Amino acid sequence: MSQFTPPSPPPGPPPSRNGNSVLIGVLVGVVVFALIAAGIGIYAAKHHNSSLAAGPGTTPTAAPSPTAPLPTTAPSLVRYYDQKLKWTGCGRDQCARLAVPLDYANPGGTELRLALLKVPAQNPSQRLGALVVNPGGPGGSGTDYAAAGSLQFGAPLSNHFDIVGFDPRGVGKSDPLSCASTAQIDGLLAFDPDPDTAAKRNRMDSLIRAFGQGCLRRSGDLARHMSTKEAARDMDILRAALGEPKLNYFGASYGTFLGATYAGLFPTHVGRFVLDGAIDPALTNAQLSIEQAHGFETALRAYAANCAGSGNCFLGRTTDEVVTRIQQFLAATDKAPLDTGTSRKLTEGTAMTGVWLPLYVRSYWPNLTDALKQAIVDHDGSGLLALADAYSSRGATGYTDNSMEALYAVNCLDHDDYIPTSQVPSHFAEFLKASPTFGRAFAFSLSTCSTWPVRSGQVSQAIHAPGAPPIVVVGTTRDPATPLVWAQALASELDSGRLITRNGDGHTGFGQGNSCVDNAVQDWLIQGKVPPADLHC
Repeated sequence: MSQFTPPSPPPGPPPSRNGNSVLIGVLVGVVVFALIAAGIGIYAAKHHNSSLAAGPGTTPTAAPSPTAPLPTTAPSLVRYYDQKLKWTGCGRDQCARLAVPLDYANPGGTELRLALLKVPAQNPSQRLGALVVNPGGPGGSGTDYAAAGSLQFGAPLSNHFDIVGFDPRGVGKSDPLSCASTAQIDGLLAFDPDPDTAAKRNRMDSLIRAFGQGCLRRSGDLARHMSTKEAARDMDILRAALGEPKLNYFGASYGTFLGATYAGLFPTHVGRFVLDGAIDPALTNAQLSIEQAHGFETALRAYAANCAGSGNCFLGRTTDEVVTRIQQFLAATDKAPLDTGTSRKLTEGTAMTGVWLPLYVRSYWPNLTDALKQAIVDHDGSGLLALADAYSSRGATGYTDNSMEALYAVNCLDHDDYIPTSQVPSHFAEFLKASPTFGRAFAFSLSTCSTWPVRSGQVSQAIHAPGAPPIVVVGTTRDPATPLVWAQALASELDSGRLITRNGDGHTGFGQGNSCVDNAVQDWLIQGKVPPADLHC
């Protein structure tokens, strides 16, 4: 059996998960709000490059103080807003805990303690304040994200800001949600993403139902209070505890939905915001799923064109040949899962996840080719399983974080428009038009939470954030997880949205080697220089 070593995930936000019904996609997972790792599977590669290490336009300009009084804090929340953080050393960084109410409707009840990590500004004399960061998910660890420091955010931002990350409620070190055993999660992720019989569909529903019931049994009311709106309210308590009159924020992938939600709730508290790899909050679960399906198909075809163009692609000589060969392979694993040298087989579910992960990061494309060749030529599924495991934070003996559990819990609360699994096949045609390769799997995102035991009644709606200063939104033309159309829509919906478009592959735009994007983001956060309207990079 040949050996395959998966690439080490670079520091950066994990890609959003919105994928098959079992791997609950983006808000995806958006529904999967889908990969999105330093916390949720794998960091959606933010590569360190020269444009981040130095560059023009870094003269600091302090963020303006509020021009209007901030809204009065509700008396029942004063004790949370008035708390003082106690920072202590944790390695090279500083850590603290933030108290927030489990239930904002009953703030005198149970308290949660959120884990915080701060990397102090490297140039204290030019410090501008705190920059709160979130890598996405839902389920990504903000503390891990912040700990990457200048490697992730570049020297200019790290010189001028305290980089502050927090693990959202129920995530990572913040009173983590627990829902299932390793075997249960393995079974869920390995299950057929396109169940083609009634028996399989019933089984899929029962797996999700048991998973949700496990959240309630193991974690109680926390499973009822994992929504993005509650996490956004936690961020405002964090802003106050940091002593910041306005919040400066960098959110990637699902972190853009969290940031936009914050802006909608607290527009007068918005400082300098960057939302990179944006999600459109106005879309229904069905709209998110079909557009993300098309995003992954677009990314797959970009990979296929690159492979075919190399002149020695074993998958085919043209883009269509490569895509067709991958489709045939995925279908074959449904009928005959591959050995991996372990007790776990490479199923269609894990094979598809293994294909998805490298599409988030262009530099991983050779790894995808190697893993596919190992599977198709050598009949060895270990390489693709390793990629799938990196996507879901699966280690040798179990899951290294609770990102998959948080992913389901947040997504099922943020959307309440799921349909019964029996109705999904009627949508196959439109999904296959959007994505011939992944369409049927993404179609089952329509029913992922239909058997989830907690219902929120939450309805999608556009966020306008009237009165907020400019909010910079970044989109990438061939982003698989958060299609460019979402960034375009969010920038348009926000009263003060300002769009930056990166022409390129992979997930998110900042730190991907495009100096035009990097300089515009840095100039906005450091100098307050608003990017030109509809900047194309």
